[in-house]
Amino acid sequence: MSDPQIGRRALLRGAGGLAALAAVPSLAACGTGTSRASAGGGKGGGKTVIIRDSGGSYGAALQKAVYTPFTQETGIGVKVLNLDDAPLLAQIKQGRPQCDLINNSMMTHLKYVKQGALETLDKDRLKSLKSAKIPDNQITDHAIGHSFYGQCIGYRTDAFGGKKPESWADFWDTKAFHGGRSMVSPDGDLPELEFALLADGVPMDKLYPLDVDRAFEVLTRLRSDIKKFWDSGPLPGVLLSRQEVTMSTVWDGRLADLQKQGVPVERQLNGMRRQFVGYAIAKDAANVDGAYQLMNFALRPESQAALAKAFPSNPSSPVAYAKLSEGERNALAGAPKYYDKGFDADVDWWLKNETAVTKRWLEWARG
Repeated sequence: MSDPQIGRRALLRGAGGLAALAAVPSLAACGTGTSRASAGGGKGGGKTVIIRDSGGSYGAALQKAVYTPFTQETGIGVKVLNLDDAPLLAQIKQGRPQCDLINNSMMTHLKYVKQGALETLDKDRLKSLKSAKIPDNQITDHAIGHSFYGQCIGYRTDAFGGKKPESWADFWDTKAFHGGRSMVSPDGDLPELEFALLADGVPMDKLYPLDVDRAFEVLTRLRSDIKKFWDSGPLPGVLLSRQEVTMSTVWDGRLADLQKQGVPVERQLNGMRRQFVGYAIAKDAANVDGAYQLMNFALRPESQAALAKAFPSNPSSPVAYAKLSEGERNALAGAPKYYDKGFDADVDWWLKNETAVTKRWLEWARG
C-alpha cells in the first residue's frame, strides 16, 4: 500500500476477515512480543517506538515531516511497520503486537475496537489536542483523527466547451457534459452512494441514513456511461489524462501532479465526501509511553502543517492551516474556504451497512 487511501483496499477486502480472525486465535503472527518488550523497555517506554503506516510516498512524507523531527527532539527512534490489518490484528489478539502506534482510517480503528484490539486513550497525555483544536468528532476513546482525504469530482477542463461541472447532478448529466465516467469499486473505497443521492437532489445534511434503494436507482441511470471502475488512487488521473473519460470520482490530492505536467484537469469539491485517518495505540503495545509521545508530536499543528507541505494531506487541526502559505493552504481540500462544500462520511452507518451494500454493488456492477 502506498498511502492511506489505498489502505482502504485492504480494509474493504478484509471486512469479513477481521471478524473471522476473532474465531481463529491460533493464527500465526509475525515476530513475538517477548523480544519487543525487552527491546522497547516495556510499557514504561524505550528508545524506539514502532508505528504502523502504509508506506509509499505517504510514508516518505511522514518520515520527513514527523518521524525524523520527533527523533531529533526526543532522542527516541521511530521504526516503521508496513502491515495489513489482518496479520496485525492477529498479533494483537495473541498479545504480542509488533507495533506500538497505528496510523489507519478511523473506520478501521472502530473495527479494531470491536475486536478489543486498541488501548483506551488517556487524553491527558495528549497535550496537542488543545493546541491543535482537534474537532470533537475526531476524538474518540481509542483513536484521534489527524487528517482526512476527500472524494470529489475530477474532470478535463477542455472537454465541455468552457463549461465546468459544479455538482454531482452535472456528473450525471451526460448530455450537457459529454463523455464517459469512472467511479470507484469497493476495492478502492466505499461505494459512492452519497454522490448518487446528491445528484438526485438530496441535501448534503440529509444524506444519512442513506436511502440505498434510491441510490442504486440513480446509479443505474449512469451505468452505461461508466467506462471503468477504479481500484487505486492513480487510476482516475490516468483515465482522464488518456481521455478515456471526461469525468471521474477521485481522491482530492491526486490531480496535482498531472496539473504540474500540463494535463488539463481540475477538481470540483462541491459535495466532497471526507474520511478521516487517525492514530491509535495497539492493545498490549510494548512501548505505550513512546506511542503517546509520538502521537502527541504528530498531532501538533506544526507537525500537521509540515506533513501537508510534503503530501496532499488535509490536517484535522484548523490551526495547522494558518501555518501554511495561502497557496499551500488553498491547494488543500481542508482549507477553510472549501470545508463547508463537503461532508463527513457517517462511519457508524457504513460499519453497519458496508457488507450488505458492497454485495449489492457487486451484483449491480455485474448486471
